[in-house]
Amino acid sequence: MALHNYDELSDMHIDALREIGNIGSGNAASSLAMMLSDQIDISVPVVRILDYEQVMEELGGPEQMIVGLLLCLDGDVNGMIMFLLHQNFANTLLASLIGEADVGGTVDEMSYSALQEVANIMAASYVNAIADLTGFTINVSVPSMCVDMLGAILSVPAIHYANISDKMIFIEDKFHGKDLNAPNHILLIPDVESLDKIMTSLGIEL
Repeated sequence: MALHNYDELSDMHIDALREIGNIGSGNAASSLAMMLSDQIDISVPVVRILDYEQVMEELGGPEQMIVGLLLCLDGDVNGMIMFLLHQNFANTLLASLIGEADVGGTVDEMSYSALQEVANIMAASYVNAIADLTGFTINVSVPSMCVDMLGAILSVPAIHYANISDKMIFIEDKFHGKDLNAPNHILLIPDVESLDKIMTSLGIEL
């Protein structure tokens, strides 16, 4: 029996998503450590199924300024993955990577490229976790980025998936390093058919 919406996800499904989050976060921490030349530790990720309003509450409300990095997925899995970075986290990353830290309303070309590269590495970490567990081939688009209020940033997936679900997979973890101590928030939004394929491949069905 196939999944029809996110509300049908059971505790067993959530456990499987948590394992994907664990592997992806571990991969991301290792990649960031190499990129920043720093030892990066990571907390155990918290994985929840939240709607858009709940995500906004978790991150400080719709007027909270956020750096949003969005990548689209296609191939055996279709959907989106979005990284939401508070400005202080983005500034810490930029200070380590290019010696500058000024993510405000606009982002210069060098900072944009640096944050895009971080998004590529982070996305690959989570997508590869899914691919390794399922054997699927998943393609990832070039990241698009904007600095805006959270409500505006979340309107993109909300509109795109309005006819599918108002829920998303919310992964929260924390990176700890010499110069880095910040939460990391990932929105993983596969379409329902892809989510069902992932769970079936893992041997978990309704």
